Amino acid sequence: MSGQLGKLPSLNGLRAFEAAARHLNFRLAAEELGVTQGAVAQHVRGLEAELGVRLFDRLPRTLELTGEGRFYIADIRRAFELIARATADLKPQPVRLTISTTPTFASKWLIPRLSDFTARHPDLDIHILATDRLSNFQNDGVDLAVRYGSPPFGPGLAAELMFEQEIIAVCSPLIAGEPLASMEDLARHALLHDAHNFWPEFLERNFGDRQAREKPSFRGISFNTTAHAIDAAIAGQGIVLATRQFVARDIVENRLFQALPQGFRPPQDFYLVWPRYRKSPALERTIAWLLEAVSDHKTPPQPHPTGGRG
Repeated sequence: MSGQLGKLPSLNGLRAFEAAARHLNFRLAAEELGVTQGAVAQHVRGLEAELGVRLFDRLPRTLELTGEGRFYIADIRRAFELIARATADLKPQPVRLTISTTPTFASKWLIPRLSDFTARHPDLDIHILATDRLSNFQNDGVDLAVRYGSPPFGPGLAAELMFEQEIIAVCSPLIAGEPLASMEDLARHALLHDAHNFWPEFLERNFGDRQAREKPSFRGISFNTTAHAIDAAIAGQGIVLATRQFVARDIVENRLFQALPQGFRPPQDFYLVWPRYRKSPALERTIAWLLEAVSDHKTPPQPHPTGGRG
């Protein structure tokens, strides 16, 4: 049995016919194909002559497919779709990798650094699943998670320390220009709270039992996410306790200042977690980049500014 194809009609004629059949107009088909209207009409006439049938009825302001034209265009479109699909299948497809994080980690740490990752790894299609709910690797299709806690995180899971958590108090430059050496100083400003509510522990660690017992009345604003509390601090609404890595860029760019030199370390840290059995070059490259990004963006503690508002 011969594997040779029969004689094919002009491909230029077929392209002109398919475009004209969609638009029912030679001018619009010509604009799509980037040729003149006369060229499209000539290609279609040549195809009709080659096939020995009329494909269009030429009406004053439009075209109309003949019965033969309607029958022919259905198969021609399928043939073009097959060619397009076969061509697309030859091209390398981006590898999709889903990272589960908290909304605050995504907005304050990961997203500002993503341009570096995509520039280095244009072949990876990253999907960020930002949720406070604990994502499931199987049910949610997660490849890698950033988890706040302490290992072990579960059977069959590998974990790598991303960074140790240090909680610091930060505020806008306007507030930072005032003395903040005592609890009375802090009481002049709103304390911005998130769901972690580190303030009681922070005050006791920094000002001792006596001042904690005699603490003044504090005004407070509460947020359900740390990211919103940080944004409120940047807007000058008060003082927030935040993970140093989440506010490091804001400190470097003078949107925030460290209000007090002391910080403290809670018992839980940030880890990269992934299924131990899941191994792929894409996952390994992503883990390596995340760990490198942590190392490259370590920020030394910033001294508390002194003086007035300026």
